[in-house]
Amino acid sequence: MYIAISKQQQGDNFNGSVRDFVNYLDKENEAKHPDLQESFFDQYHDHISTEEVIAQIDANTAKLNKKDSKFYSMVVSPSQGELKAIKNDPDKLRQYVRALMADYAASFHRNKRIEVDAIKYYAIIEKERTFKGTDKEIRENQPYATKILKLKKDLRAIENGASKGPIKHLEKEIERLEREAPHKINGKRIVRGMNKEGMQNHVHIIVSHKDASNTSKLSPLSQHKGAETILNGKTIKQGFNRDAFFRAAEKTFDTTFGYKRNFVETYQARNVLDKDPKRFLAMLAGLPTSEKQAAFKLLFKAGVKLPTMPTNKVQLAYKALMKLKRGVESAISSGSIGV
Repeated sequence: MYIAISKQQQGDNFNGSVRDFVNYLDKENEAKHPDLQESFFDQYHDHISTEEVIAQIDANTAKLNKKDSKFYSMVVSPSQGELKAIKNDPDKLRQYVRALMADYAASFHRNKRIEVDAIKYYAIIEKERTFKGTDKEIRENQPYATKILKLKKDLRAIENGASKGPIKHLEKEIERLEREAPHKINGKRIVRGMNKEGMQNHVHIIVSHKDASNTSKLSPLSQHKGAETILNGKTIKQGFNRDAFFRAAEKTFDTTFGYKRNFVETYQARNVLDKDPKRFLAMLAGLPTSEKQAAFKLLFKAGVKLPTMPTNKVQLAYKALMKLKRGVESAISSGSIGV
C-alpha cells in the first residue's frame, strides 16, 4: 500500500480555494456516462457533489492565516496484489478508506483521542493511472525514445528544407526503433502519460486542515511525532505519528480483507531499505524459502534487479546496494509493489 500525503500546492500563499484541485480530481468523469462516473464520498455519505466538497472545505478555515495550508492531499494506491485481493471492487476500496481515516484520526497525538468524526475529508476513486518517468517501462524505453526524437527532428528539418538527407532511410530507422522498443501496449511504444493496463483503482483524499468543528488544527505534516508543550500552565500534546499511521493502514487492510503480505510489501521493509540497504538484503535472504521466492517474484515483476554482493570490494558493494535501493523506490512510487 503506497500512501503519500502532501500540502495544498500554492507556493507560500494558501489563500486560494480548493476548487481547482477538486475539478482536477473530477477530470476522469468528463467523458463518461453519468452511470459510470465516480462521486466524492466521506465517512458516511456517497454521491457528494463537487460543489459541496468545495463549499465545505473552503468554509472550514477559521483563523487560518495565509501561510497555513487550507487542506492536505492524500493518495492511497493499492498494489496490483492488493487490488486483486479485493477484486478491484470500488465498494471495498471505499470501505477501506473509511477504516483508514479512523487510523488517520487516531495517529494524532493529543490529550484526548481524536475520533474519525473530527476529520473533515472527501475522497474520490480514480480508475486510471498513467506511466511516469520512474516506471520501469519508461526507463527501459528511454534509449529508444531519445534516438527516435532525434531522428524525427532530423526528418522535420529535411521536410522543411533546412537540411538534406535520405527521408526514407530515417523513416525506416524510426520504424525499426519503434518495433524494437521493449515495452509496448497494443503494439505502441509505452511513453509518459499513457494509461497503464490492468487494475489501477486508487483514491485521492482531500483532508481539511481544521477539524470538523472548525476550531482545531490537525496537520499530518507536523514535524512533531508525539511532542508535549506547556500552554497557559497546561501540558498540551501535539504532533502526528506518520509511522504509526502507515503501519496501521497496512494492518487494517490485511485484517479487513485477509491479505497475506510479503516482507517486501511491508512498511517495515521500506524503512529498513531507507536506513540500511545492506540489512534489507540480509533480511530478504533470511526469509523462509517460500516467502523468499514470493519476494523475489514480486521484485522481478516490478523490474528490480537484485545485486550480487562482492565480499572484498566495499565500494562496488555500496554501489550495488544503492542501485537496489533506487530500483525498489521506483517500484514503490509506480505502484508496482505495495511497500
